[in-house]
Amino acid sequence: MQQQLVISGFGGQGVMSLGQVLAYAGMMADKQVSWLPSYGPEMRGGAAYCHVILSDEAVGSPIITQADTLIAMNGPSLDAFESMVAPGGHLLINSSLIARKSARTDVDVHYVPANDIANELGNVRVAGMVVLGAYIELTRIVDLDTLVDALRQVLGEKKEKLIPVNRAAMQRGMELVRGETD
Repeated sequence: MQQQLVISGFGGQGVMSLGQVLAYAGMMADKQVSWLPSYGPEMRGGAAYCHVILSDEAVGSPIITQADTLIAMNGPSLDAFESMVAPGGHLLINSSLIARKSARTDVDVHYVPANDIANELGNVRVAGMVVLGAYIELTRIVDLDTLVDALRQVLGEKKEKLIPVNRAAMQRGMELVRGETD
């Protein structure tokens, strides 16, 4: 099994951290992984995206030309990468910041009010984790505990106190997607 994912948003939305956490989780789950970051020239506030590949077999190239999933954290990301999702793939849209609906009828589209949920949890910085939780619920590429262990690695001991709110954000994303299919 292989999953090719593009995560995109503005610099400062945690796009690179999401990719790193997922790549670490993949390694912990004995997957072959690739994480390829790309920053716009402005850094914070500019365009940022990363390609993440998780596979049971060796990854030939870190560059994704057709994604299984797109996580779009803002409107320009949806505009730029929507057409890149393969038919039958997943499109996860941060509906807190993106007002428009997807025109795609050949992919699974999920509108995740990530910023709204993060605000309810008391920390807008966990919006990406809400969408990441939705992603793992849809794909089952790794489990929640492995993702949380990977987050510990990325955050380090100094930020251990942030684990509970991040875990809660992931769980809310998982519940949201689970509720769509019930």
